[in-house]
Amino acid sequence: MTYRAVLFDLFDTLVAFDRTRLPELTVNGKVMRSTAGKLHEAFRPFAPRVELGEFVNALLWSWQEAERIRNESHREVAAAERLGFLIGHLGLEPGALGPEAMPVLLRTHMHELSRAIVLPAHHGPLLRKLRQRYRLAVVSNFDYTPTAVGVLEREGIADLFETILVSDEVGWRKPKPVIFETALSRLGVGAGESLFVGDRIDVDVAGAQGVGMASAWINPEAAPLPTDMEPPDYEIRDLCELGLILGI
Repeated sequence: MTYRAVLFDLFDTLVAFDRTRLPELTVNGKVMRSTAGKLHEAFRPFAPRVELGEFVNALLWSWQEAERIRNESHREVAAAERLGFLIGHLGLEPGALGPEAMPVLLRTHMHELSRAIVLPAHHGPLLRKLRQRYRLAVVSNFDYTPTAVGVLEREGIADLFETILVSDEVGWRKPKPVIFETALSRLGVGAGESLFVGDRIDVDVAGAQGVGMASAWINPEAAPLPTDMEPPDYEIRDLCELGLILGI
C-alpha cells in the first residue's frame, strides 16, 4: 500500500513520559513524583490557608473527575477546566483569587510536566527521513496544546509536521472521528491514503479504523489483541520498525 500521509499519536509514540523527572514530594510520609508540590508553592500567594495535603487531595480528585468525563463521553477536559475543578473542590471561588491565579497554576503545571517528556534519540532521524516522502501530522489526546507544540519545538521536530492537532483544540478525544477527520482535512488527504501510528489499540487503532485509515499499533509488550477488536494493519514493537514497513 502506498500512503501520502503518516499521522502520529504523541505520548508513548513520538515522545515518552518519564515520571522520574517529576519533582519528588512527601505528603503524610508518602513519597511521590508529582507537579503538586510546585503547584502548591505557586498557589499559596493566592490561598495561603490551603495546606499541602489538602491541595494534593484536591488535585488528585480533579484528575479523577476529568478522567471520568473523558472515559464516559470522550469529551476533552482542558487543563484550565481541570484546574477549575481543583479550585472548586477546595471550596474557593476562582474570581476571588485574582486574575493571575489560573495562569500561574497552568504555567507551573505545564512547565514541570514538559520536563518529564523526552524524545527517544532515534525518533528524530526517522521522522526526518519520513518527511522526505510523506506528509506528516500529530494527532494527540492532551489537555493543553501549547505544551504539546512546545515539546516538539524544543526537540527540533515541530517543523516536520504540517499540522499538530491536540484534543483540547477540537474539544473531543480519540477515538472520536472528528479529531481524525479534522487532521485529514487540514492535510488535504483522504483517509484511504493515510496511515495512523499509535500505542493505544482502543484509542489510536480503533479511531483510525473508524474513519477508514490504515493503522500501525506500537505494542512493545506484545499485549494480546482484545477479542472484540479488528487487528491493525501493522503491529510493531518500536517506532523504528515503521521505517521497515514504509521502506526507508
